[in-house]
Amino acid sequence: MADDGRADDGRAAAGSGADGPDHAALPTVGVEEEFLLVHPVSRCVEASGSRVVARASTAVGDLVSGEFTEYQIEGKTPPCSSFVELRGRLARIRAATSAAARAEGLRLCASGTPVIQGGGPADIGDHPRYRASVDQYRAMLDDFAVCACHAHVYLPDRELGVLVSNHLRPWLPLLVAMSANSPFHQGHDTGYESWRSVVRGRFPCLGPPPYVESLDHYERLAAAMQESEALLDAAIPYWDIRPNPRLPTLEIRSMDVMPDIGDTAALTVLIRALVVTAAARVRRGDPGPRPSSELLRAAYWRAARDGWPGSGVDALTGRILPASVQAKRLVDHIRPALEEHGDLDHVSAFLRRLAIRGSGAQRQRASAESTRGLVGVVDDLVGLTAGRVDPVAHQAPSGHGLSLPRR
Repeated sequence: MADDGRADDGRAAAGSGADGPDHAALPTVGVEEEFLLVHPVSRCVEASGSRVVARASTAVGDLVSGEFTEYQIEGKTPPCSSFVELRGRLARIRAATSAAARAEGLRLCASGTPVIQGGGPADIGDHPRYRASVDQYRAMLDDFAVCACHAHVYLPDRELGVLVSNHLRPWLPLLVAMSANSPFHQGHDTGYESWRSVVRGRFPCLGPPPYVESLDHYERLAAAMQESEALLDAAIPYWDIRPNPRLPTLEIRSMDVMPDIGDTAALTVLIRALVVTAAARVRRGDPGPRPSSELLRAAYWRAARDGWPGSGVDALTGRILPASVQAKRLVDHIRPALEEHGDLDHVSAFLRRLAIRGSGAQRQRASAESTRGLVGVVDDLVGLTAGRVDPVAHQAPSGHGLSLPRR
């Protein structure tokens, strides 16, 4: 939430380049991933982000940076044209940051929330914007060590970007369900698939963006939010879709960080196809659907609670539909763009993995059901984050079935 701008330095995500591809035909994409640092014995989060970033930067430069708390670090890819390139970049950055964490006696963990209880309030990163956020939001930030995945799609026209956002808004809850990877928080089973989404939902400035008529309308709303003190800086809004403040991209921010880089890359190219499809509709004069804000927030909450393979609110119709049915409708909607960019097979494989072993949250619960409990959850996440191949060897559990404390 407390976006400091350091990730938006022109190298990260999907910025343009003079020698890049034809962006009108194939927009580049990029990803920002936030990770927790955990101790290998206690499996609790450790406040060592600055040290790990300094060590990792010798290998990947400014593609790694600090985050809101010292419990976290962030990796970010340069612009990528294809699924294969993006997956390779993600693997390289994760390998470098995992090695740096190990050199500092820690482990890198891709979970939306800390699985095991840490020690006291989060240590805030050393940046003026972070300190200003604490002054403004106060105790709301005491447990704000949450980790996201942000996808960037090259779209330099900001006016077009906010109008594309209107078309993307109804699909955001499905992205929450597909990426859900935070069922546990500080030693408790929350009963939710994405507790990170619940933590974010208590802030007045986070969640789905407003429906807007123009870029001017968007900027006036952001300015009003800043004036109310619900938003720290109108130039850097925290909505789940935004034209990035410093890069020529549209940024989608609703997803939990995912342990499997294949899932991350597949969901990113799915989002690219959704942006391309929406941009074509905007250019034809389609203003996009306008679901009520109340219904959209309800859809967010249901997606955070039930995730994949649960049912949720289809914000386009108000009907309760299984996430898998909503995903099929989404793929049908964007199929031409997926086929044009050669991404249909990658997205289809991702959906098959979800059908077989569920989301990251489902995998965390399956690990917790083993004899090692939450320790096994963290170890499994650490292995996947470091690049261990997921054999998709078990079915997603049908229910929670845990004897762990719930909130």
